Amino acid sequence: MSTLRFRAAGPDDAEGIARLHADSWRRHYRGAYSDAFLDGDVLGNRLSVWASRLAETAASATILAEDENTPGLTGFVHVVFDEDPRWGSLVDNLHVANARRRTGVGGALLTRAAEAAVSEATTKPLYLWVLEQNTTAQNFYRAHSGTCPEEPVLVGAPGGDPTRLDGTPKKLRMAWADAAEVGLRPAAGR
Repeated sequence: MSTLRFRAAGPDDAEGIARLHADSWRRHYRGAYSDAFLDGDVLGNRLSVWASRLAETAASATILAEDENTPGLTGFVHVVFDEDPRWGSLVDNLHVANARRRTGVGGALLTRAAEAAVSEATTKPLYLWVLEQNTTAQNFYRAHSGTCPEEPVLVGAPGGDPTRLDGTPKKLRMAWADAAEVGLRPAAGR
């Protein structure tokens, strides 16, 4: 039986988060990010990002999901409080280990990110970006009451390097008018 626990991430967690993040990108971002980047130094890129993020915890939270019976990280979510004056707090990343997808871990992490935003942010809204090609993730966010309020926009290149993109991928904003409503009702419309 799985015993899942959640905790705040610290600087020592950067490598585990980077490994899960890189694995998730390799599995789900093909066609948006270049194969050369995904098959190359995506882990080094993510390690640099996470070491920096976890060294500076002001105005953000990174929550980890771990299973006492399974080695390695089960999932994580990172939320930046009050990131945008209109859209509110940003769920900047939510990734779950491939073997644990569709087991409730993602929903539990999204709920914890929303709870953190309700507790720490000064604004109510919550939002995130999802690749246009990732319809599975879009459906997941809609099932947790997220809506897509606008047309897709171009994806920014990881680290600002356009060679890391495959063509001109797009992303969609998924939003909640109030973080306290995450998962309370099915989303209507688009």
